[in-house]
Amino acid sequence: MINAGIIGATGYTGAELVRILSGHPDVKLSAITSRQYANTDFAEIYPAMKSIVDLECEEYSLKTFAHKVDIAFTALPHKLPMKFVPDLLDSGLKIVDLSADFRFKNISTYEAYYQPHSAGRLSEKSVYGLCEVNFDCIKDAELVGNPGCYPTSVLLPLVPLIKNRLINFNSIIADSKSGVSGAGRSISLATQFCEVNEAFKAYKIASHRHTPEMEEVLSIEAGESIQLTFVPHLIPVTRGMLTTIYARLEQTIKEKDIRSCISDYYSSSPFVRIYPENMLPDIAYVKGTNFCDIGIKTEEKTGRLILISAIDNLVKGAAGQAVQNMNIMMGLDETSGLRNIPFPV
Repeated sequence: MINAGIIGATGYTGAELVRILSGHPDVKLSAITSRQYANTDFAEIYPAMKSIVDLECEEYSLKTFAHKVDIAFTALPHKLPMKFVPDLLDSGLKIVDLSADFRFKNISTYEAYYQPHSAGRLSEKSVYGLCEVNFDCIKDAELVGNPGCYPTSVLLPLVPLIKNRLINFNSIIADSKSGVSGAGRSISLATQFCEVNEAFKAYKIASHRHTPEMEEVLSIEAGESIQLTFVPHLIPVTRGMLTTIYARLEQTIKEKDIRSCISDYYSSSPFVRIYPENMLPDIAYVKGTNFCDIGIKTEEKTGRLILISAIDNLVKGAAGQAVQNMNIMMGLDETSGLRNIPFPV
């Protein structure tokens, strides 16, 4: 039995980790921390977990925490994990970090979009945790930088096509819509009910922090620099993310070629579902699950490819992928604890 701990267990992502790990057959959730809710029962903060989770949130202490667990999930805002992770690694723990602190190979890119990095030396040790793409590297990793939700929804449809050079690299546009939980649990005017109800808006156009994350991964896969246009939107739902990607096809490439490329690439990936020609993904079909659903269409008159992906931003876009990473790192079946059946309606 693997002992797992969560640092920052009371945000939306941390709570989702608690939910998933509490039902994991190979894991004992042994420690959860929260600065704001120290010495408070988790079920008091999230009453839905009453009689399911019998744990009290602790104030974080390296010595106490590291003694209890084999693997740590850091579900904290950017900048905080870089303070904790070096000592956790020195204590012999494996770590899945859900912030952006250890996603980048190029630390100067991270610093340009976030803040100075105090543990940049660990970028060489860290593995980008896009499970279906970096499985073999994740198996041997001690530190995984869990991908962002937007990048997960954009990269999974694109990586096979980039690797096989089936689309024009200079033509990629990603248009994404996210549920409000993606903004986190902290109080903000922009995410209050009256601000988002019956509303639908774009935000951070040409300046979103997930753009350089996507560009770095795509550039690594292509072996050359790739830039894309990314436009995120906020929609008035709690969870779910739908991404529409547009790109020009290389000459002579047909829809059947795209479908075969993506289907072959993910043929052994249990959480990627490729839709048939007459169906398209919907966030309702992935709610509460670790699936990424992908739909494929081409527009012959323009030579343009249109990809649709749907994920649950809190599961495949955060906590579920983090547990999938843990499973791979610890030598478990990657689906363990993640076999949730989607709601049919």
